[in-house]
Amino acid sequence: MQVIGTQVIPEQGGRRGFTVEFVGKGGEVVSVQLRKDMDRTLTSNNAIDRAKAVMGELASFDATTALSSVEAGEAQPSARAAGDVDEMEDQLAQGLEDSFPASDPVSVTSSAIPTGKVRKH
Repeated sequence: MQVIGTQVIPEQGGRRGFTVEFVGKGGEVVSVQLRKDMDRTLTSNNAIDRAKAVMGELASFDATTALSSVEAGEAQPSARAAGDVDEMEDQLAQGLEDSFPASDPVSVTSSAIPTGKVRKH
């Protein structure tokens, strides 16, 4: 990939981190998401260097070792991949509980105060 441009996109104004996009001559785009670390050393100025370091680690990653550990049963497949409907239902219920009250149906509210008086027409 011949990089012709980079772009640093702040996540929530940089408070959550940055997304660095590398744009290639053939229209390829590689995005690297970087989250803020505890010591808050990630800035828009050093985000590109950090993204390059992450991609360097990725390039040296041995996928055959990771694949053989999955085949050996060391890594457990997701509920969706395993077809475990009960587990997927449990995960859905947990997600809905975690998002409460946003998952509740919308209700109509009014700021009117009842006076107890009824008007006759």
